[in-house]
Amino acid sequence: MAVRVLSRMPVMSCGLFVGLALVGLVASARFDELYQPSWAMDHFVYEGEVLKLKLDNYSGAGFQSKSKYMFGKVTIQIKLVEGDSAGTVTAFYMSSDGPNHNEFDFEFLGNTTGEPYLVQTNVYVNGVGNREQRLGLWFDPTKDFHSYSVLWNQRQVLFLVDETPIRAHTNLEHRGIPYPKDQPMGVYSSIWNADDWATQGGRIKTDWTHAPFVTSYRNFDIDACECPVTVAAGDNAKRCSSGGEKRYWWDEPTVSELSLHQNHQLKWVRANHMVYDYCMDKARFPVTPAECEHHRH
Repeated sequence: MAVRVLSRMPVMSCGLFVGLALVGLVASARFDELYQPSWAMDHFVYEGEVLKLKLDNYSGAGFQSKSKYMFGKVTIQIKLVEGDSAGTVTAFYMSSDGPNHNEFDFEFLGNTTGEPYLVQTNVYVNGVGNREQRLGLWFDPTKDFHSYSVLWNQRQVLFLVDETPIRAHTNLEHRGIPYPKDQPMGVYSSIWNADDWATQGGRIKTDWTHAPFVTSYRNFDIDACECPVTVAAGDNAKRCSSGGEKRYWWDEPTVSELSLHQNHQLKWVRANHMVYDYCMDKARFPVTPAECEHHRH
C-alpha cells in the first residue's frame, strides 16, 4: 500500500514509501523540528526564525540532525561571519558514522576584511577524502542569507548554491570507483577555529579582538528518506530506492544527471570562480586520481 507522508517537512521514513507523489512538499521547518545542539549550547542564540552560532576564544558551537537519511536533498540558508573572519570555518555537511564513513562537505573559509570568503567542498567515500575543491562566490555571503544544498541519489551528489551547481560527483562504480550509497547520513553544521590552515594556508591567524564571530541560519529544509535506528544498515539503500510501486523523486531521470542548463552553470562556476581543484594538483597527486580521468566534478 502506498503511504503519502504529510508534514511541514517532506521527510520520508525508510520503512514507508510514496506511491504517486514524486516531488516532496517543500517547506521550511523550525530548527528544533529537525535538529538539536550537539555542543556548546551556551553559544546558541535564537532570534525568532533565525539561529545564530557564536565562536569566541573559549568555544565554537555545532548542531546535528535528529535523524539520519539516505538520498534526497538537504538545504539551509546561511549568512556567514561579517568583517574580519580570518581563521574561522563554518561547516555544513552530511556524514555517516565510523572509520569508513561517507561525507559531503561545505566548508566556508573566513578571510580578512575586504577579502572574499572561499568555499571548500570535499567528498569522503569509505573513509577516504582528499577530494577538495575551492571556489570564490559571485556574491558577498556575509551580507544576506543564501541557500546551500546537497542533493544525493544513486547517480550523483550535487553541491548547490542558490540552486546553482558548484560541484557534481557522479557514480562511476562501473569503472571500479566506489560511490557513497549504502550508509545513512546525518546533517551537521558548526563554527570553529581553524587558523592553523583555513586562511591563506594558516598564515593569517584569528584575531580574537573581533570575537564573537557569528554565523546565522534560517529555513531548514530536508526532503529525504529518513532512516530509523531500528532499520539495519544494509536495508537502507533498498528501502530508500524506487522499485515496483515505490517511486521516489530523487530516482527520477530529471535528477539522475545535470540538465543542459545546469551543465552550463557548472562550467561557468568552474571557469570563473574555482581557485583550486585536487584533480589538477600534481604535487599532491603525481598520479591523477581515477575519478578525475572520467569526469569533471
